[in-house]
This record gives sequence, structure tokens and C-alpha cells, in this order.
Amino acid sequence: MVAPVKTKVMSSPNSEKTFICLKPDAVQRGLIAPIIARFEQKGFKLIAAKLVQPSREHWELHYADLKNKKFFPGMIATMSSAPVFAMVWQGKEVVKTGRKLLGATNPAESAPGTIRGDYCIDIERNICHGSDSVENAEKEIKLWFTEGVIDYSRVIEEWIY
Repeated sequence: MVAPVKTKVMSSPNSEKTFICLKPDAVQRGLIAPIIARFEQKGFKLIAAKLVQPSREHWELHYADLKNKKFFPGMIATMSSAPVFAMVWQGKEVVKTGRKLLGATNPAESAPGTIRGDYCIDIERNICHGSDSVENAEKEIKLWFTEGVIDYSRVIEEWIY
């Protein structure tokens, strides 16, 4: 039996967290690794990740603010149709910067070089979700990672910040 590794807790002004979810279309297209690479290359730290297939009820909680939208039933059906890759990233202004990395919700409005600008065409297959505020990130992280996240130090931090 392997003993758990003790990690040094990082206390830093760079400890903002965001929730990023790669939707079923990203998972089905094999885009997990290239999207993770974008966040790692930027300098953000992955502190939680899992491949899951949430229930319709879970998605209804996640997207509760969109419940009255016409597209809601179809979106819930699509999101619960296949696995997703849920992640928590940490770093300075990771919510705002993470959304810039993802690009505009509508891929037609996403700049080349963004994830959506490079990997998708249709708004109904826009491959990823990112928290839109620190407050929503906290709610989403609690919903998706009830087990918590890993807090650890990386020697590379001094080269990033």
C-alpha cells in the first residue's frame, strides 16, 4: 500500500480558481489533451480533474439560471448524452483569462487562437464551459467536486509569477 503524499499548501495571491468543463463533443473528438495543454502553457495549475457522465438532474442544477430559455431541454439532453471532462484550474485572474482562452460562446465570434476559434464551428457544439465569475466558479466547483481539490506547490511557480 502506498502512503499518501503530503503536499505543501500554497498561500498566494494567485490562488483564484475556475471551473472548466469539456463538453461531450470535445470528449468525443479527442480534444481533452490539447485543451489541457493550452491552460498549462499559459501557466495555470490543474488542481482537480475527472471524466464523468452526470445525470440530467446534475446538469439542471448546473444550468439552473438558463431553465426558462427555449434551448434548455435540448441542451440538457445533449450534455447528459455522453461523458464530459470536468476540471478546476488555479492561477492569477484564471476566471477572466480562462474565458479568453476559451473564446466567445458562439464559435463564429471566437477569434482564431482561442479554443473555440480553433476547434469548433457551431454554437450547439461549442466544446467547453468556463465559469463566468469568481462567485459562480465557487458554486460550480462545489457542485462538481464535492470531494474537494488538491492544493499543492509547484517549483515552476517562481518562473510564472
